[in-house]
Amino acid sequence: MGKDSKTDKTMNTSEKLFAQTVTEHKGTIYTVCYMFSNDTDEVNDLFQEVLINLWKGFDGFEHRSDIKTWIYRVALNTCISIDRKKRRSSTVPLTMDINLFEDRDEDTRQVDLLHRRISKLQPFDRAIVLLWLEDLSYDEIGQIVGISAKNVSVRLFRIKEQLKKQTN
Repeated sequence: MGKDSKTDKTMNTSEKLFAQTVTEHKGTIYTVCYMFSNDTDEVNDLFQEVLINLWKGFDGFEHRSDIKTWIYRVALNTCISIDRKKRRSSTVPLTMDINLFEDRDEDTRQVDLLHRRISKLQPFDRAIVLLWLEDLSYDEIGQIVGISAKNVSVRLFRIKEQLKKQTN
């Protein structure tokens, strides 16, 4: 028997289900993490924190909502919490002034500009924009962030106005 079958025997059903869930929704988790940082190491740290919180709550997940909704909610709450702590204890990161892997085409510049503008928003508004950009319905966004679909609509309108003001 190989190493994998030995690992399978030691993993219980809950661990297997968790691993499968994470594999299926890894992109969702990374999308949320990248919304809160551009730094690869920091994104990986955020990802790990999200996984820890998902694991802590996994057995208690009652399936009253879709698993993806729950994952978004845990990921957003984790990232928002860490972002708040980070802003309270602001440090000066060491950076290089040049990125050898930077892409300079027009699409990349537009995406970078949008990302910079969105990152200036408050964490809750950032979360709403992220979910909207993920093409979720107002109802789904509302379920994830805990507000009504109408409130999502109003907030998105105000957020778009904020983003427009940043262009001037």
